[in-house]
Amino acid sequence: MKLHDLKPDAGSKRKRKRVGRGISAGQGKTAGRGHKGQGARSGGGKGPYFEGGQLPMVRRLPFKRGFTNIFAIEYQEVNVDMLEARFIEGAVVNGASLVEAGLVRKAEDPIKVLGRGELSKKLEVHANKFTKSAAGKIEGVGGSVNQHALKVTGARATVKRMRKVDMVRLFGDGD
Repeated sequence: MKLHDLKPDAGSKRKRKRVGRGISAGQGKTAGRGHKGQGARSGGGKGPYFEGGQLPMVRRLPFKRGFTNIFAIEYQEVNVDMLEARFIEGAVVNGASLVEAGLVRKAEDPIKVLGRGELSKKLEVHANKFTKSAAGKIEGVGGSVNQHALKVTGARATVKRMRKVDMVRLFGDGD
C-alpha cells in the first residue's frame, strides 16, 4: 500500500453546501434564510438561550446548568484504609507525610480524613477535618486525632467572617 492508494471511507466526505449561488442550486435567492425578518439579516438572531426577553431557563435554574459556589472549600480526601496501607505503627500523619506517601497533592491545601476501611495501627493524625467514623477508628486503636483550624484568606475569609462574627454585630444575637 502506498500513500496514493489511501482514500477516505465511503460517505465520510461531503461537498459543502454553497448557498446563494442561483436558483438552480436549490439554495439561491434568499439562501435558505426566508424573507426579511431578524433571521434573514447578517448577524441576525439571538443566542441559543434567548426566550423572547423573559429571564431564560438557564438563569432561572442555576443548579440545572453550571452553578458553582465560588466560596466552596475543596478538601483533599484521605480514607482510613489508605493510612493503614501507607504508614507504620506510631507514625505522625500530616500534610507533608501525606504528600510524601502520594496520598495528596499539596500539603498546604485542606485535608479531610474519611472513614472507609479498617485501622489496626496507632497513628497521630493531623488534618483539617475528620468524619465521626474516621475519628472513632483512629482513637479506637489508641491513636490521636488533631484537628487544625482552616486558614481561610481573601474573599472566602470575608464571607465566613460575615456569617459568624459580623452577623451578630449587625443584627444582634436574636434576643
